Amino acid sequence: MKISQKILAEISQITREIEEKYPELQKYLDELPITLSDNNNKVNKMDEKTLNEYLENLKSIVKKYKKEH
Repeated sequence: MKISQKILAEISQITREIEEKYPELQKYLDELPITLSDNNNKVNKMDEKTLNEYLENLKSIVKKYKKEH
């Protein structure tokens, strides 16, 4: 299944926003249950549903932070 370029672009955009505007939130990026890593040549399978969930988690973190600060 081809992963939506739109989803990946949004993830990149929100990640950059966190890095540039809210660096204190970067610690939460490591805590999210998705990683794009290669362990012993076994790349974690990514599907659109998983990436959408990750995107929504990123949006939620930023939204909550903005609301509280």
